[in-house]
Parts: sequence; C-alpha cells; structure tokens
Amino acid sequence: MRHTRPRCEKKFADLLRAEQMAHYLPLITSVRKYGRQTKRFTKPLFAGYVFGRIPLERRARVFQRDLLARLLPIDNEAGFLRQLDAVRAIVASGLELSLHPLIHRGTRVRVIGGPLQGLEGVVDNPADPQGIVLAVDVLQQGLLVRIPLENLRPLP
Repeated sequence: MRHTRPRCEKKFADLLRAEQMAHYLPLITSVRKYGRQTKRFTKPLFAGYVFGRIPLERRARVFQRDLLARLLPIDNEAGFLRQLDAVRAIVASGLELSLHPLIHRGTRVRVIGGPLQGLEGVVDNPADPQGIVLAVDVLQQGLLVRIPLENLRPLP
C-alpha cells in the first residue's frame, strides 16, 4: 500500500500505470453544489492512498517524482487482498457509499462537530455506534447521547 502526498493520488496512479506496475486507486463520484450549479467529479475513496505492488528494485523510481509520502508494509497480504477485492466489488456495484471510521464498543471518541464539539466519550453499542456514553465517575453513572457518526473521531 502506498501513502501519497496530499491530493497526489491520481498523479501517482498515472505514474504506476506509465511504469506498468500493478495498482488500484478506488474512485467515487462526488456531487457538490455551488450556488445554482451542481458539479460532479471523481475523487479517491481513501484519500492519500493508492494500492499497488512495486518491485524492490524499482522502488527508487517511484520516489523520484515526489508524489509518495511513504510505503506502508502489509503484514497479512492474503487478508488485505480479500478486503481489497471486496472494495473493488462495492465500488463497481455503483451503489451509494461513504467512508466511516471503524468504531467498536468501548472505543474512546471525540466529538468533532455540533453543539457537543470537544466532548469525549465511549461508544456504547457497536450495532448503533452513533451513541456515546459520557461517564460521570463520581456518581457511577453515564449519559447516553446520540451523535451523528460523521461527528465522531476515534481517539488514538
């Protein structure tokens, strides 16, 4: 997997294509409204990432154009390739999709938007990760509040 410099995914994919190296850049169509105009454009599904195989002896070549931030090694290549095949199938389906952070029960999150911005809590229910619990330790109680998923970011 390759992590590109900001907004260089398509240029890096073009470089890999020109160098005849196997790669995949999942693109989705995005629609933006600017006043009365509606613009459609393609953008990378995973901003900053291009998936590819670069032979060891050709790695110096891909760093020459200053499009690549770093190479990310894959520990479980077979599992990663299965996931990438699933991504290909989903993108090719044409169904509407959006990117969401992977959030599980017990994940500590920070609210990044809305009236509770800055609040930190714990995800209570993995089947409905839009709710977080704010702990009031002194009272041994928690407050469950529903927050849109796009307003939550996992804490490191």
